[in-house]
Amino acid sequence: MSGTGRRPTLKDIAADTGLSMAAVSYALRGLQGTPETRQRVREAAERLGYQADPVARALASGRSGSVGVLCASLEDLWQQRLAAALGRELLSPERNAWIIDSAGDADRQLELAQHLVDHRADAIVVIPIDPAAKGWAEIARQAPVIAVGDALPAAKAKSEVLFDNETGISTALRRLAEAGHQTVAVLSPSRRSVERPAEEIAQRVAVSLGLNVNLVPCPHDLAGATEVARAVLTGTPRPTGILALADSMAFGVYAACSELGIRVPDELSLLGYDDQPMSQLLTPPLSTFHWPLDELVTDVVARVTSAIDTNRRVRRTTVVPELIERGSVAAPPAKA
Repeated sequence: MSGTGRRPTLKDIAADTGLSMAAVSYALRGLQGTPETRQRVREAAERLGYQADPVARALASGRSGSVGVLCASLEDLWQQRLAAALGRELLSPERNAWIIDSAGDADRQLELAQHLVDHRADAIVVIPIDPAAKGWAEIARQAPVIAVGDALPAAKAKSEVLFDNETGISTALRRLAEAGHQTVAVLSPSRRSVERPAEEIAQRVAVSLGLNVNLVPCPHDLAGATEVARAVLTGTPRPTGILALADSMAFGVYAACSELGIRVPDELSLLGYDDQPMSQLLTPPLSTFHWPLDELVTDVVARVTSAIDTNRRVRRTTVVPELIERGSVAAPPAKA
């Protein structure tokens, strides 16, 4: 520990080791120097009580070392898993992740994105609530934006990792139609004021399949999803099939069915959309869609690194889901 009462600096480590300040800086960051030199510098830094000044480092490098992960809603269990995995993979001596919940509010999400820009986030990973919002264009001009799920048509995002909802929703509705269902409810996280691409796909595919589809806004939390499902299942006409665009919503359907004495799949067929591990524990286990989370996280982190290091746009990729059949879909009940 320095006995001068002031904070030790790189200059002090350089004097102690006989190296230049540049060599010390590189060694501390593990960028240059032999393993022996890096070890000698680290030992000197520890002995002197040196701690890196993040503010000074940000000013010198033009980087804050922080990446914003802006979720649509952390009530969604799948987004929780994705955010946690991204947080782990983005954590390093030079970088950390800010995990932020937009609570399903599209306007609030844009405000939070601007907050990240104002606090000099090196990049923003976003699961957009309203991908078509014009505000994303200004955000993308100020910081690298990596969109996950849906594209941002009004903005020049540095990169996009898109979900193939065309395949997922088409497969789900076709599965219900082939089982004989004609009246289907689609539970969606969108508010009525915002139509996301998934809702447009559901409406278009329903027409092609001759289905009567009702799009129903639904929250992710169990109590809220149960309330929505209860209203759907006591309404007229009652659907014989439900597609929930998140397994967390499907859990509310199971709860409402239990209350109302409706049997799955004998009286109601149900499909989820993101293969939560606990979906296998339901009775019957929930048929749902598996998205390759590990590959998705690896892809997003690589794009974050590229955006920060090169500031170049990277061609978008698309993640394709796989239907996992578990027993919650059957033919509709025969009409009396």
